[in-house]
Amino acid sequence: MIYKVKKIDHPHDIVTSVPGSKSITNRALLIAALANGRSVLKGCLFSDDSRHFIDALIQLGFPAAVDEEKREITITGFGGKIPKDKAEINVGSAGTAARFITALLGLSKGRYHITSSEQMKKRPMKDLLVSLEKLGAHIEYDEEEYHFPFVIGNDGAYADSVDINVDKSSQFLSALLISAMVMEKTFTINVTGSHGMSYVDMTLKMMAQFGLDVIYDSKKGSYIISEGSAYRALEYDIEPDVSAACYFYAMSPLLGVKSQVRGVHRKSLQGDVAFFDVLVDMGCTLSDEKEGIVCIPPHNGHMHGGRWNLSAFSDQALTLAAIAPFAKEPVEIEGISHIRLQECDRINAIMVNLKAMGVQVDETETGLKIYPLLDEAKPCQIETFDDHRVAMSFTLPGLVSDGIEIIDPYCCRKTFEDFYEVLEKSVY
Repeated sequence: MIYKVKKIDHPHDIVTSVPGSKSITNRALLIAALANGRSVLKGCLFSDDSRHFIDALIQLGFPAAVDEEKREITITGFGGKIPKDKAEINVGSAGTAARFITALLGLSKGRYHITSSEQMKKRPMKDLLVSLEKLGAHIEYDEEEYHFPFVIGNDGAYADSVDINVDKSSQFLSALLISAMVMEKTFTINVTGSHGMSYVDMTLKMMAQFGLDVIYDSKKGSYIISEGSAYRALEYDIEPDVSAACYFYAMSPLLGVKSQVRGVHRKSLQGDVAFFDVLVDMGCTLSDEKEGIVCIPPHNGHMHGGRWNLSAFSDQALTLAAIAPFAKEPVEIEGISHIRLQECDRINAIMVNLKAMGVQVDETETGLKIYPLLDEAKPCQIETFDDHRVAMSFTLPGLVSDGIEIIDPYCCRKTFEDFYEVLEKSVY
């Protein structure tokens, strides 16, 4: 399938809404399942990723009522216990579900078989699986070692601490933090690496909201979960997805219009709010209003280039790369080496598609340098590599250049299944 992006000749101000946060939805699902009692999650994201997560919890025996129209999920937890000691689970391509569910099952008594999509089989899991093995997990690999599919479980002979490296994914640490309470003992996680720690901060804040406070030893870089730690069941409101909102905020300097996404505020738990600082550096002005942040484009229409380290909010590397050719100076994106190991090799995806648009782009030590276009982008087809963020990000150049077509646009169902419907209602 091909989506032909329509160039906007007469742009107007944008006011729109986006789904609930994927990161918050999936964390809330697991925490609610580990709480004691009935939680109601409101404003949830419903997408391929979250549906795989919900289905996994149901297969494990957790009572769950799903109302997609109201965007609510009601789930009953059993204080860290899994109702079933055997289950077959498929996490699809959902990285959060893959890491979070694996950590829970690797710390739980039972025998659980986890399968995934071909895409997820290729993504990093080894650091998490090695740590779980050190904590007593028994893992039997069906195919390649340290990759899906496998059988996993634990007999409860836990160590008091474990080391985890987060250079490939901070989800490894978040997964261990959320599920550590099932061990029912004081437990220490020693961390090396620093990638994606804004997502870890989100995890810690959400754990605290559900009643479990983690102690952080800054000198040792260690997190301590105390014996007796527990989650309480809650009614919990999930924020709009800032990662999704950033596509519409990036349209502000690109189209020269104001843009507002309802419910998005600076105080968000989500690390991608740091992208707003990039937009300010590019010449935009932000106003955090009651209904949501308003982005005002540069007053002279001059979108500045510059150099930014996106290691803490690397999902926006694609968004920035897609609008970078329309800046007046080069744009350098640093700290994103790890995005080669995400849904696709995202650095390669950026380079392939920018070059197809006629953009000069150089690979640097930890990222990319993108040079300004002198005119519109060349007509071309955007290769999405079955990656939702490639599809959504590279739709943006088509709003100001004729002939941009997106191959397999509906891979965006992974996190934002009606992206193109929302886009058309918002900008045309």
